[in-house]
Amino acid sequence: MKEIFIEKREHIRRVAIKDKEKLTECFIEEEKNEPIPGEIYKGVVKNIVPGIKSAFVDIGYEKNAYLHLTNETIKKGQEVLVEVMKEELNDKGAKVFNQVTLPGRYVVLSNDKKGLSFSKKILSNEFKIKCKENLVLPEKLGVMIRTQGEMVSVDSIQKEVVYLSEKYEKIKRSFLYSLKPGLLHGEKTILNKVLRDAVNEENTKVMVDSSEDYSIINEYIKDKEDISIDISLYEGHRNLFDFYGIEKEILTLRHNKVNLECGGHIVIDKTEAMYVIDVNSGKNVIGKSIDRTAFITNMQAAKEITTQVRLRNLSGIILVDFIDMESKEDKRKIINILKEGFYGDKNQTVVYPHTELDLVQIARRRRGKTIYEYMEEPCKSCKGEGKRLKASYITLLIKNDILKKDGENSLKDIYIEMNSMYEKIIRDDLFNFVKEINGFNKNIYLNFTEGVEYFKVEPLIFLKQIENLSKYKIDFDEK
Repeated sequence: MKEIFIEKREHIRRVAIKDKEKLTECFIEEEKNEPIPGEIYKGVVKNIVPGIKSAFVDIGYEKNAYLHLTNETIKKGQEVLVEVMKEELNDKGAKVFNQVTLPGRYVVLSNDKKGLSFSKKILSNEFKIKCKENLVLPEKLGVMIRTQGEMVSVDSIQKEVVYLSEKYEKIKRSFLYSLKPGLLHGEKTILNKVLRDAVNEENTKVMVDSSEDYSIINEYIKDKEDISIDISLYEGHRNLFDFYGIEKEILTLRHNKVNLECGGHIVIDKTEAMYVIDVNSGKNVIGKSIDRTAFITNMQAAKEITTQVRLRNLSGIILVDFIDMESKEDKRKIINILKEGFYGDKNQTVVYPHTELDLVQIARRRRGKTIYEYMEEPCKSCKGEGKRLKASYITLLIKNDILKKDGENSLKDIYIEMNSMYEKIIRDDLFNFVKEINGFNKNIYLNFTEGVEYFKVEPLIFLKQIENLSKYKIDFDEK
C-alpha cells in the first residue's frame, strides 16, 4: 500500500511518500514570493543577448526571468506567454520557456505542437487506435496521453481534454487583456502535483494534519473514478512527521555514505558542476569470484542510487563510478536496473551507457530544490566550505523532542543544550526561538556548548537540577 503524509506548518508544507513502508519521495514547499515551476506568466522581453541566445523577461518579480531563444523572431518589448521551468537560484532569476503545458491526471495539453501523442510507457496499439478514433482534439493544441490515461475510459480522457482546453483559453484571454506582467495560472500548493502524480488506482492511505489540506484533498478526489483513497486527519500531540518516524528518516539523507545489504556502500558527493557517486565493495564477500562480487555490489548500488536520487531530489549531471566489470551483459543489466528505478519519475531522467572509463552518466531535470537546500546552510566556522543543519531546522527538531517528552510527563522545566555555532543566531532572535518551540508556558534553560553535535533536550524533574542550572534560565523579560 502507498502512504502519503502531509505536514503543514506556518510557512512550509512537507510531503513524504512511502511505498510498501519504504520512504520513496519527499517534497518540501515554502510559501515565498517567488515564481514556482509550472506557473504560467505574462512576460515582457526586457533585453536580448544574441551571443548566448537568451532573452531576459519581466514576469512581475524583482529578478528578470531567463528565456533561452528557440524563436529568433522575439523582440525587445514583446509580450510573451511563458511557463516557469526552474525556480530562482541565488542571484539568477527563474528559467522560463515560451511553450506552455497544462498537466492533468490523464493528459498533458501543450501549445507548442498539434495532434495526439502518447507516453512512451503506453504500448497497447489497441488503446492508441481507440483514442485516435474517438477523441475530439482542440484545433491548435497538442494532447499527450499520460500513462495513467490507459487505466480509464476514453470518455474520462475526453472530459479532461475539454476541461484543460477551457482552462487554456481562459489563460489566453487573461494574457491578451492583462495590462502588466504577472501570474496567469499556477497550482497554489504542492498538493495538486502530489495528488495528480502519486495517487492512482491502487489503494492509498493519506494522513494530513491540517483541516485545510483535508478539505482540499476531499474536494480533489470527488468524482475521480480511478482513485481509491483512505484519508485521515491527524490530531495528535506531536508533529506528524515525528510521530510516524519520518523526521528521523529525512535526517539520514544528510549522510553521504549509504550502506548496502551485501556489505558494500555508496558515497554521494557534490562538486561545483555535478553530483558524483562512488560505489565500493567494502565488506562484500558474496560471490565465488571478483567479477561476481563486483556485479552483486553494483546491482544493489544501482537500486539504491535510484532511490537516493529521487529522495534527495538530486538533479543536473550525476556521475556514477561503478566497480569495474568486464562482462558487457552485466553492464547492460546495471543500466536496465537504473532505468527501471527511474520508471515513473516525474523529473525527466536519462541514463547513458557506460563510458570508456566505465562511468555511468545520469541527467535529471531540475524540479524544485534538493532536500539539502531546506535542511542545511554554509558553516561559517568552516569558512563556508562545510555544511551544518539550519538553525530553523534545529528549532523544529527541538520542538519535536519537547513535544515527545511533554506528552509523556507534562513537563514544566526544560533544559536545552545547543552547539555554540548557533548561539549568535538564536540569541539575536530569542523571542522567536521560544515561540517556535512552544516554550512560553514552560521554564526554558538554554546553554550553548561545544559538547553536543547539535542539541540535547532534558526534562528537569528534581529541584536540585533546577537550582544547578538556574543561570541558564531564560527570564520572562527575554521572552
